Amino acid sequence: MTIIELRNKRAQKLAAARAFLESSRNAEGFLSEEDDAAYTRMEQEITNLGTEIARMERLESLDAELSRPVSTPITEKPSAAPRADAKTGRASDAYRQAFWNVTRHKDSMTPEMLNTLREGADTEGGYLVPDEFEHTLVQALNESTVIRANAHVITTSSGLHKIPVVASHGSAAWIDEGGAYTESDEAFGQVQLDAHKVGTVIKVSEELLNDSAFDLEGYIRSEFVRRVGDKEEEAFLTGNGASKPTGILNATGGGEVGVTTASATAITADELIDLYFSLKAPYRKKAVWILNDSTIKLIRKLKDGNGQYLWQPALREGDVPTILGRPYHTSAYMPEAAASAKSVIFGDLNYYWIGDRQGVTFKRLNELYAGNGQVGFLASKRLDGKTVLPEAIKVLQQKVA
Repeated sequence: MTIIELRNKRAQKLAAARAFLESSRNAEGFLSEEDDAAYTRMEQEITNLGTEIARMERLESLDAELSRPVSTPITEKPSAAPRADAKTGRASDAYRQAFWNVTRHKDSMTPEMLNTLREGADTEGGYLVPDEFEHTLVQALNESTVIRANAHVITTSSGLHKIPVVASHGSAAWIDEGGAYTESDEAFGQVQLDAHKVGTVIKVSEELLNDSAFDLEGYIRSEFVRRVGDKEEEAFLTGNGASKPTGILNATGGGEVGVTTASATAITADELIDLYFSLKAPYRKKAVWILNDSTIKLIRKLKDGNGQYLWQPALREGDVPTILGRPYHTSAYMPEAAASAKSVIFGDLNYYWIGDRQGVTFKRLNELYAGNGQVGFLASKRLDGKTVLPEAIKVLQQKVA
């Protein structure tokens, strides 16, 4: 019988013992002598299974130890000093190999690996992912989410990052001969990026973990990006700043309302033009539209007096679809055109800043899902997002019903 089978059997025995104990107690909460003896036998069976599992785990560990080479082959000339370009810390090959080996095999931790992984030990008991893997995660997030792909993204080493911003600009003035200069200074403010935590539990079956052909790294990457990317996109648009980023559509700290529609559920071509010109010319050069698919459908149905569609999407392959000459993107987390909803964003998203705190944490959960033959991985990162210059991003708001 394999270790996985023994673990499953132990979990089943434990569940049966718990159910027997609950159902066999009398009115005073005690067991009869006969039931007590039966329960004691159940406990002994569970203990015996645990002993056998521990024995087989030790045997596997010894087997793995004996299978290791007794020495490391010399592949380059000996050197008294390490190479100047040698990678260290979480960027080193040793850290990457130790991280994925321990991630895949619970019992593979050796003193050497423990010492190597200490470089990335997290305060919550997990380990920071290798640098290269973190870079691929961030790159994949940039490609999978609309706001992150267009925003200004920075990486911070600590939890807080203060951004100085210009609240109002100074101006010049005409001066008479011999007249005094008029003082007009810039007024500065600050936007603080915090470190809000977003995480998920990724479950993998023990059979897949033991299958060397299974791309564990690729699976964790795709699941992390899909789940965390969705939560990020939602918060970057509609987050209220409470334990999450402050979204562009938030009433406080979000973009400015440029146009309010005459209808609660419709948008006219004139209102889109008004929104376009509500944004100052310098920001229009890099501005993009963000809408829901249903809102795009409304706009595409707009017609002139002759029944011709006003808007024609890109006809040639490779052309970027635009509205009034500027690119548009769709997001499922943008509100649909409904009463009071902010249904369209138009602005330069370089003025929405995203602060990624350096370090994505993974922690392996060995026992929590063992009864189902699975291993869990806690994956989390810290970040924040805020609009640093509200006038650079305008929104269209539907009329109140």
